[in-house]
Amino acid sequence: MFNPTARPQLMGILNVTPDSFSDGGKFTGLAAALSQAEKMIAEGADIIDVGGESTRPGSDPVTAEEQIRRVVPAISAIRQLDPTLRISIDTMSSQVAAAARDAGADIINDVSAGRGDSNMLAFAARSGMPIILMHMQGEPKTMQDRPNYEDVVEEVAAALQQRIDAALNAGIAARNIAIDPGIGFGKRKQDNLQLLAHLQRFVAMGYPVLLGASRKRFMGNICNVEQPAELVTATAVTTALGVMAGVRMFRVHDVKANRQAIDVAWAIKTAQ
Repeated sequence: MFNPTARPQLMGILNVTPDSFSDGGKFTGLAAALSQAEKMIAEGADIIDVGGESTRPGSDPVTAEEQIRRVVPAISAIRQLDPTLRISIDTMSSQVAAAARDAGADIINDVSAGRGDSNMLAFAARSGMPIILMHMQGEPKTMQDRPNYEDVVEEVAAALQQRIDAALNAGIAARNIAIDPGIGFGKRKQDNLQLLAHLQRFVAMGYPVLLGASRKRFMGNICNVEQPAELVTATAVTTALGVMAGVRMFRVHDVKANRQAIDVAWAIKTAQ
């Protein structure tokens, strides 16, 4: 269940992949993955999001079997490290989600919002796992080829509402649904900026909103920075703005800086 009233939650990214856009290959070994999880927990992560398939622009799909091989040891080790920590599985596959649940994961983070696997929504309903439904135009391999919108905010909101309805129809409890406008997933620079400028539109839909702007390329274009790892401050700015807009969860690579951004922005927001 997603808590709509507590302090916004920070989700630390743990990609156990060789090819993710920012940190691919850094945490493929179990020792490195566990060390990174420990670091993020110490810095204030509320959730660790474990992924075994890169969804960067142009990436190729990874089989469920290979994802399971990558993620299950990491999830099991993190669960042993902290029995109370919330762990999410970043996957479009219900088979991977099931294996991750058995290893200790308790949230599904699906960038396809259930479109990538016809069994995903039914599995989430049956298992009782909360699910994050993200908007993506197209699929990772081709999503940045020619993204196009007339009104990106309303089109993304409408698409998310369709996936919410599909989730509810599949039997998923409303309290177990969160949404993500999908910054950088089939979006142009101006689309990302419009979505960030109108986060309240998604908050008003009545479901917890997750924001995943961490180290995204459009900010590098604005800041004239080529290396994603240099976009820590830029990401923290989007986090602070998101808190003020009512966003409930933030998926980030750099936990310490974004923990500070959340805490200060939350203190200001509650002072209002």
